[in-house]
Amino acid sequence: MKKIFIVIIALFSLVSCKKTEEIVPEKVVKLVPKKSEFGFVLADFNIVNDTIERGDTFGTLLEEQNIGDREVYDIIAKVRDSFDVRTIRINRPFTLLRSKDKKHNLDVFIYQPDNLSYYVVDFRDTAVTVFKKTKPITIKRRTIGGVLKESLSETLGNAKIEGVLASKISKIYAYSIDFMKLKKGDRFAITFTERFINDSIYDGVEELEASFFEYRGKIIYAFPFAQNPNSDKVEYYDEQGKTLKNFFLKSPIKFSRISSRFSSSRFHPVQHRWKAHKGTDYAAPRGTPITVTAGGVVEQSGFTAGNGNFVKVKHNGTYSTQYLHMSKILVRRGQRVNQGQVIGLVGSTGLATGPHVCYRFWKNGKQVDALRLKLPTGEPMTGNNKTRFLAQITPLKFELDSVANL
Repeated sequence: MKKIFIVIIALFSLVSCKKTEEIVPEKVVKLVPKKSEFGFVLADFNIVNDTIERGDTFGTLLEEQNIGDREVYDIIAKVRDSFDVRTIRINRPFTLLRSKDKKHNLDVFIYQPDNLSYYVVDFRDTAVTVFKKTKPITIKRRTIGGVLKESLSETLGNAKIEGVLASKISKIYAYSIDFMKLKKGDRFAITFTERFINDSIYDGVEELEASFFEYRGKIIYAFPFAQNPNSDKVEYYDEQGKTLKNFFLKSPIKFSRISSRFSSSRFHPVQHRWKAHKGTDYAAPRGTPITVTAGGVVEQSGFTAGNGNFVKVKHNGTYSTQYLHMSKILVRRGQRVNQGQVIGLVGSTGLATGPHVCYRFWKNGKQVDALRLKLPTGEPMTGNNKTRFLAQITPLKFELDSVANL
């Protein structure tokens, strides 16, 4: 009986093994492609990646690879017309492709002077060859939008967008939007393109294609357009073809805040008495650039006990502006200045309790509130240009409106 039981167990084990063999899937061997970079199959080499350190030269780097002084001298002489080895800078990356045998002889030296280009010095032939190449650039398009939850710069930063886009936007809307007055909950949408090196390394913002911002309850669009098709000169217009470029900028300081408004009666923080405040105060850190809001000629430039360091600019027969309490004046009397030019730096000279610029505005010789004044604007486009413009922006506007649920 015992023998029969052992035979049954053996037969059962044999059947189980066969079943197990039947359900084991066939092993699939995946071929991993060889990784290539700089035009070389990296698996073919012993690779060293490093950065240039202080004291490194092309010659010393070669000598560290057991290349003698005389040979290094000959190599430098051969490559100097294509690769000026004196331009090697610290903290820039370089790559050594060496043979895979025990000797690890240097086959290729690769130096990257910037993120986009690289030099290749190839030692594999008897005649050393040198060439410079540019990495492939991919342009990717992106549209973002919704509701502002913080400042424009913070919003773009949280979306991992290069800060230069915020600066570009502020310049485009400088004539129509005071960005310090954008509020949480205001809607916005931006369509732009970005550069990527080798389709993966972010290289910054390429171009702004379209945008809008909600400002004081109004949606203000911006679309780039060249009225002359044969010219590269691009201006920005709203959805009706009206230029965004007005005669005056909205503010003499970017991304600041209003600390005191134009008033017929305000308690002066230094003199401790009630008096008229015929200007708008923009608080900003000391040293912040102050820009002239329109082109003109410097009418006055100097110092008084109340104004501190100040500049007054005459724009035409109707308008003049003045900028007070500067820490430093950067223009002189009689100098012609262009709109957006830096004319001084924020300070607290004169009767001031903290760093700010008091911005004053004259119309026909009378001081007025610049924030309430309806300022002159540019002329809208007409005719064939407007027809061409409207056809160009229609899909862009639809995309912006869709992403922000307008």
